[in-house]
Amino acid sequence: MNCFVCVTSVPDTASIIKIGEDGKHIDESGIKWILSPYDEYALEAALQLIEAQGGEVTAVTYGPARAEAALRDCLARGAHKAVHVIGGEATLGDSFKIAQTLAAVLKDREYDLILTGVQGVGTDNSQVGPMLAEMLDLPHVSAVTSLEVGDSGLEAGREVEGGKEKYSSPMPALLSCNKGLNEPRYAALKGIMAAKRKPVEKIEVGDLGIDETSGTTYSVRSLELPPEKGAGTVIQGEDDPAAAAAELVRLLREEAKAI
Repeated sequence: MNCFVCVTSVPDTASIIKIGEDGKHIDESGIKWILSPYDEYALEAALQLIEAQGGEVTAVTYGPARAEAALRDCLARGAHKAVHVIGGEATLGDSFKIAQTLAAVLKDREYDLILTGVQGVGTDNSQVGPMLAEMLDLPHVSAVTSLEVGDSGLEAGREVEGGKEKYSSPMPALLSCNKGLNEPRYAALKGIMAAKRKPVEKIEVGDLGIDETSGTTYSVRSLELPPEKGAGTVIQGEDDPAAAAAELVRLLREEAKAI
């Protein structure tokens, strides 16, 4: 079993986000970059498969130099190899360009499965997986929450409103993995130390014949933080609950326009 896991690097969900000076990017100073949480489910699925059936797991990312940290995390958790396509500064959020780049680096490699997270935390487009599958002419199941892999095919399940769906697919195939598929493992100290010494294959995006500045399908006009919440209104009702209820109804009707 040969699995490739496509991962991305995102700001830690506990980070305080600030808008950069250009108004189109976040201020990266002080940001801790981590493996996107949904990609953890994809990586764990691949690791469990090769532990059961043998083979190897290769983590692939497309991004600037800082994205290597996500690959090192994958290696620390058990991935055997890592590939870093260096670039991405001009294509932030452009799902088509990201999928095109990943397809270029994967198209001539041998694999049984390609796994991705269902979405990258931050842009949350959920588009790279399906686009990549189309570019590689692979069957694809998205938002996978259960998986069984046999000698020549697989069954992948996902949750839908009001029930569950199950799909059968030949291999090779591409799966976008969702929360609930498994419980991702933590990297042990031994794995972390070993990951520091493992080589990472590095490829410049231009060497794949891709021009990041042309054919883009996505651009950022501006970024802005949500407006700060105003002070709330406290209605004292201990002495006269009926009057407090009436005041609440008045405020909802006349000020909030909610009823």
